[in-house]
Amino acid sequence: MNGSPSKSDLEGIAAKSREIRRHVLRMVHCSGSSHVGSALSVADILSALYFRKMKFDPDDDSKPSRDRFIMSKGHAASALYATLSLAGFFPEKELDSYCQNGSMLEGHVNRKVPGVEVSTGSLGHGLSIGSGMAYAARKDGEELQVYVLLGDGECNEGSVWEAAMLSSRLGLDNLVAIVDSNKLQAYESSETVFPQKRLVEMWRSAGWSAREVNGHDIGELCEAFDSLPFEKGKPSLVFANTEKGSGISYMEGQLCWHYRCPDKQELKKALEELG
Repeated sequence: MNGSPSKSDLEGIAAKSREIRRHVLRMVHCSGSSHVGSALSVADILSALYFRKMKFDPDDDSKPSRDRFIMSKGHAASALYATLSLAGFFPEKELDSYCQNGSMLEGHVNRKVPGVEVSTGSLGHGLSIGSGMAYAARKDGEELQVYVLLGDGECNEGSVWEAAMLSSRLGLDNLVAIVDSNKLQAYESSETVFPQKRLVEMWRSAGWSAREVNGHDIGELCEAFDSLPFEKGKPSLVFANTEKGSGISYMEGQLCWHYRCPDKQELKKALEELG
């Protein structure tokens, strides 16, 4: 999409973010599953990508010229499924089957779902796959972008850095890594494990051009995505400062919502907050 987004564009994208959050909450509640906090923290990122930036055709999800998206933090599957449904890849009613026996919508991202490029969930693999896709696209002369969304805790994996260094060495400026820095891992704060400011510098040291944004500010996200690549000949990092459980007051910044499932009253309160 060309030009800066208008106020109505930004409002429309924000409305999609709220829809994604509503779907996530209902899906996790009805299935009795988890990872609601991790899914809520990426809703705005997904909304800005799918409803502003990325080129794709929901009627042909294998079109060679499509942009690629990999949800490397595969436990946030509910947010991706909700986004793909809203983008027209499959009917919204299919979301009701999330994490039910026989459903294609499994608890970690599943390649059988229309619009999904690769199954994920074992952390640390997405960037390697994305690097390969970006390199192949360049070899094939395809003008496309490859986006890989990682968790800040996922960056503890050594395989992330192997892929980061190789991507820099190959000059893959059609590759974009987005780190969802929601500050919380499964059992403790990300800062306790590894300071986030140092994490950004590590990406730069690996040869990436990096930019920090507020991962819940639609305008900032769109401006960053519209500026890609940040530097010709280098892969780009969008370091998104987010909050786990974003959008729901009693979930925001609370570690327990990595695994907890909202009960009936908590779901009601959350949906009321979203309006």
